[in-house]
Amino acid sequence: MIYFLTAFCLSAILTWLVKKIATKLNVVDRPDAERHLHEKPTPLLGGVAIFLSFWVVILYLVFHPIYGIEKIIDPLVVTFISGTIIFLVGIADDLRPMSAKVRLLFVAVAILISSLYAPWLTKITNPFGGFIELGLVGGGVLAFLWLMGMTYTVKVLDGLDGLATGIVSIGAFVIVLLTSITKFYQPNVSLVSLIFLGVCLGFLLFNFYPAKIFLGESGSMFLGFMLGVLAIIGGGKLATALLVMAIPILDLIRVIYKRIRRGQPVFSGDREHLHFRLVDYGFSQKRAVLLLYSLAFLFGITTLFLQSMQKVYALFGLVILMTILSHLIGKKQI
Repeated sequence: MIYFLTAFCLSAILTWLVKKIATKLNVVDRPDAERHLHEKPTPLLGGVAIFLSFWVVILYLVFHPIYGIEKIIDPLVVTFISGTIIFLVGIADDLRPMSAKVRLLFVAVAILISSLYAPWLTKITNPFGGFIELGLVGGGVLAFLWLMGMTYTVKVLDGLDGLATGIVSIGAFVIVLLTSITKFYQPNVSLVSLIFLGVCLGFLLFNFYPAKIFLGESGSMFLGFMLGVLAIIGGGKLATALLVMAIPILDLIRVIYKRIRRGQPVFSGDREHLHFRLVDYGFSQKRAVLLLYSLAFLFGITTLFLQSMQKVYALFGLVILMTILSHLIGKKQI
């Protein structure tokens, strides 16, 4: 618990400090009544506080290992390298917006570095029983697709105050629980996830509605990448993270499909995403965020009780729920 509290307090202090610095340097996001719904210019660079808080505490643990942290140092080193590249690309984009394609290229290279470390994902649970052996190539490909998907899902999820940070926190919390129980006991992964959770919650103090600071590209992409990594090193908890993030992931797929059908650029910005449509439907920002929190927590916590095949059924149920939500909110003209 001391590491959680340290991460929480350090994150809160650094967030407050970064908020002051970003405001003084005029690195802010300005409202436009379209996709930027805040009422006044709000500091960016929240990713700086999150990145530094997390790695400072992890660095201490590397030199003072407990609970078997030494067994996952290699994955942590690879994660640090890739995470730093993603973070720096995000910082550059926060300071001066870059082309979406250029940003994608840099992020893909960073994640390729991690996915080449294929030994951390050599097999996954078969919902029909046993395991599916992936091998080095299969594991690397799946790791790349998974980490890219998680990174960009959280990036696009960061549209309402506290939404991305809160849902990632729920994902980290569920991984903490899963890696703390006897069947999946991994105290080292549990500790790293707990530290990550503390960092997220410390930042959320300033990021929940009305937000006093935003994640920025550096924060949103780093959060998505880290949640994806924790799901992998946590014994392949991909289904767990997938259920927590299922609605944002399905929403991203839906929006991309609609853009392709309309002949629009895939990276174009619009108000098609579910969180924006909920606001347009009449939800306040806070109510929309709390609704999506509730759904993420509900489906995430079920992973503590569901077997592999039951998780597939739960995911299928989420697809149906997502279809119903899209149909209901789609009836209102935007």
